[in-house]
Amino acid sequence: MLEPRRRPTQERSRVKFDHLLQVSRELLLEVGFESFTCEEVAHRAGLPIGTLYQFFQNKYVIVCELDRQNAVAVREELAALTGELPTLDWLRLLNRLVDHMARLWLEDPSRRAVWMAMQSTPATRATAAVIERELATDVAYALGPLTPGTPRERRKIMAEVLVYVAYSMLNFSVRDGQEHTEAIIELKRLLSAYLLASQPETIT
Repeated sequence: MLEPRRRPTQERSRVKFDHLLQVSRELLLEVGFESFTCEEVAHRAGLPIGTLYQFFQNKYVIVCELDRQNAVAVREELAALTGELPTLDWLRLLNRLVDHMARLWLEDPSRRAVWMAMQSTPATRATAAVIERELATDVAYALGPLTPGTPRERRKIMAEVLVYVAYSMLNFSVRDGQEHTEAIIELKRLLSAYLLASQPETIT
């Protein structure tokens, strides 16, 4: 799994770390991953290239850290919704989560740029899979009160399917020429139908 060489603990270093990531996000969106370079990130950030390399070995590590950043807002919203479980109105919570994620993807085009960059190499794809599995662990926990009769291993697989479908459809929804609202409606239908079919006797 690709990770930074080190994560800053002091405020001054943390400011530089966060600034490099923000500049990287903007550059990635502007030029695409093929033309994205560590040298240009450091130049635009106004920092020596050596400072960048203190944190990041290469551009692949940078995009993996951006992907981790992207997952944080989703996991925070999921945690908030999980606090409202169990509830008979689970579909409302599902729609709320999907709407939250859809806004993130629509308002921040860099999310799709990061997602596309993560598909570039076996190492970045493997790291993306780990990040998605971490999110799926949270989803599996949320499914617990809704599917008490489902074995833990099956719940884990269900969660991974839900996360994979959601991420794929979110990136589909912001593709050029795609009608975002219609794609999100279809995503909600897919997820709710899957959950209902998976455990009809408990998710009602």
